[in-house]
Amino acid sequence: MVKFEIRDLNIWFGSIHALKQVSMGIQANEILSVIGPSNSGKTTFLRMLNRLNDLNQNFKMTGAIKFEQEDIKDIDTELLRKKVGMVFALPLPLPLSIFDNVAYGVRMHGEKNKKILGKIVEASLKEAYLWEEVKNRLNESAFKLSGGQQQRLCIARTLAVEPEVILFDEPCSGLDPISTAKVEDAMVKLKQKYTIVLVTNNVKQAARVGDRTAFFLNGELIELDKTDKIFTAPQDKRTDGYIRGKFG
Repeated sequence: MVKFEIRDLNIWFGSIHALKQVSMGIQANEILSVIGPSNSGKTTFLRMLNRLNDLNQNFKMTGAIKFEQEDIKDIDTELLRKKVGMVFALPLPLPLSIFDNVAYGVRMHGEKNKKILGKIVEASLKEAYLWEEVKNRLNESAFKLSGGQQQRLCIARTLAVEPEVILFDEPCSGLDPISTAKVEDAMVKLKQKYTIVLVTNNVKQAARVGDRTAFFLNGELIELDKTDKIFTAPQDKRTDGYIRGKFG
């Protein structure tokens, strides 16, 4: 099943042509790794999937993005962002308790029942591989958690509102190897229920977790294929050069 269908997508920010004629599909329950050097269009592409680019007053686009066969322009942005959640590079916990961080979005959508909230918080923390580490300290400030724990808390907060897609924008860029491994383990488990799009500057991470990998360069989609093929027998020499560390 195709979750997203992108056709002839062009994006500008003022005079900067950030994405050029991108066409591709994103499958349900896959991890799509998105790689490429800085300013290649990776994050612009990611933010387009839940219309965060719309917040930039200089933004303009042509082409179409369909989410479950419906043009995202026709979907209420609040509903779209509930279905297509995002985890950013730096963990951004709210100045609240661990429990209230996870429950925040659910409460915003109208749920007030403490028993239901408790079940949602527990389930979300378990899915984010954090429950066992925090189950006895749910009333403590989220700021007392380590960086890696804070990132998994942000994943739990995203999961709590029951999205269908999770967008990860370099979620491990500031984490140590052990924390990175825990986030990656969570991703691999999560794809059983969710579609995941991962933007990463770590090509080894892309190779470890991605079912398919997309390589962007200068705003263009150069190559998209199964991850093992991209990393062992890429079709384009530019893909091969980037993976081998010759540029970027």
